Amino acid sequence: MNTQDKKSGPTDAPAAPDAIALLKADHRAVAKIFDAFENAADGDLEAKGTLARRACEELTVHAIIEEELLYPAAHRALEKQDEIDVDEAYVEHYLVKTLIEKFDSLRPGDDGFDATFKVMSELVKHHVEEEESELFPELRESGIDLVALGVKLAARKNELMKKLDAAGSKLVGDRSLSFIRAA
Repeated sequence: MNTQDKKSGPTDAPAAPDAIALLKADHRAVAKIFDAFENAADGDLEAKGTLARRACEELTVHAIIEEELLYPAAHRALEKQDEIDVDEAYVEHYLVKTLIEKFDSLRPGDDGFDATFKVMSELVKHHVEEEESELFPELRESGIDLVALGVKLAARKNELMKKLDAAGSKLVGDRSLSFIRAA
């Protein structure tokens, strides 16, 4: 067999993720959680609690990979005038993390639980809109290697998700996916 054919033929390895595609997939996943929460019955405290916990987990992992890898790369790659989008993103992350921390003391059914989740979802939706309409196109135009960045983002995300699993945060009995599908 010709070794050149081996190299140019199809492989079983998945294609390296583009950083923007990976982050947009995260955005869509969280949007589904927000929709499921919004569609949950007022009295379905189990669904609301599970969905809020899952949203907080997903948002925390997403914020970490953006802050550790994406935003520093964006600062290096973008022109000075475009860096303001990155600076705004850091501030928006701070606000979302502040709301996530509130869930440490809130339980489904508590006064403020639904309102806190709604404000968090609105803030995240605003953040996603700005990233996808401003920051991501700027990054595409900058010439940054989005595949190499995507590989780093995917590896770090995988590492963080394994830590969540090991901590028992995403238990086998977690029904968040069933609540999302039902929405």
